[in-house]
Amino acid sequence: MKYNFTESACRKDTNAEKYTLRKDLFGTEDVLPVWVADMDIDTPDFVISAVKKRLEHSIVGYEEIPTSAFEAQIEWMKNEHGISFELEDMLYSHSVVASMSLAIESFSDVGDKVIVQTPVYPPFFHSVMEHDRELLKNPLKQNTDGGYVFDIEDLKSKIDEKTKLLLLCSPHNPVGRVWRREELEEILELCLKYNIIVFSDEIHSDLVYAPNKHIPFASLSEDARNITITAIGVGKTFNMAGFAMSSVAIANKDLRKKFLKSYKKVHFAQGSVLSHAAFEAAYREGKDWLEDLKLHLWNNYQMLLEVCEKYSDKIKVTPIEATYLAWLDCRGMELSNKALRKFFVEEAKLGLNAGLSFGREGDGFMRLNFAVSSAKMSQVISRLEKALEKISHRT
Repeated sequence: MKYNFTESACRKDTNAEKYTLRKDLFGTEDVLPVWVADMDIDTPDFVISAVKKRLEHSIVGYEEIPTSAFEAQIEWMKNEHGISFELEDMLYSHSVVASMSLAIESFSDVGDKVIVQTPVYPPFFHSVMEHDRELLKNPLKQNTDGGYVFDIEDLKSKIDEKTKLLLLCSPHNPVGRVWRREELEEILELCLKYNIIVFSDEIHSDLVYAPNKHIPFASLSEDARNITITAIGVGKTFNMAGFAMSSVAIANKDLRKKFLKSYKKVHFAQGSVLSHAAFEAAYREGKDWLEDLKLHLWNNYQMLLEVCEKYSDKIKVTPIEATYLAWLDCRGMELSNKALRKFFVEEAKLGLNAGLSFGREGDGFMRLNFAVSSAKMSQVISRLEKALEKISHRT
């Protein structure tokens, strides 16, 4: 079966975050919102059907997560990413950010250092500071081709006995890297040497473009498995963030026991009965849909790349290997961050994430979410091209 992403349902007046907050964030509702990382693409029909089927039962009460839901995820992870987890390793979480906060609480104390590799999804550093831990920034290095790599020497120079946890974004948001095995092994070597636990956010792991291959951090070795907390889920892959269901996989019993101590304080419970049905359906039936989606996303990316290449003195797209988030290098426009944001809102009429929100390394950058229907992507490209043409004529 071939899936069609030409059009998508209208999200206006549905309380969709990216639309509802336009006025607050951009000062106007006259922008196409391409910021927050969910898709303007219909959630798969097999997920919606599973929810409808569950609603045929007239009681929606407390429910334990069915074993079959986690079994479906375990099977998916084994088939797609070559890593095996046991049922006892799996814990429910309503979000990766919540899981990250619990990991910070579980594996560090107030005043300890937590490694964050910027530019990165803002909750990485916000979560560290909100827990009164010290932020140890290990900025990524940008190559001459615009791609990013780890700065291992910088990391070596900063680690000390107070460094307890590394927050790994894999694949990386916003720079779109899929880390190679040898890159991850360098991180692993340091973490083993200094007794550092790794929280690996792998929520974008299914959205990887060929020939790149996601390597789960816990799959590197038995030693890696014993120091890793892996956060995974269906939210990004199948546009299901509104179901508020993800999971945490912790193979090491001692780490799991520590994590559960914090986990039980919060009373995460077992989530929603509708989420359980949706979660399992996505993993059971989602393979073909995902493959078609990735082709569609890649086409959208190519459209963006083409228009930016016309104005490469002004704007460049960071080479992407995964995610549906384009990291735009706008430093060629020679605008302040405030003026850059104004350009996108007022001239392009597009609502993007400001690069500076991902850390000071995002100075002069913007993040654009290209996970939209073909029809909407055409609008995005048209608006962007007109705005770039105007600014080019002015300089």
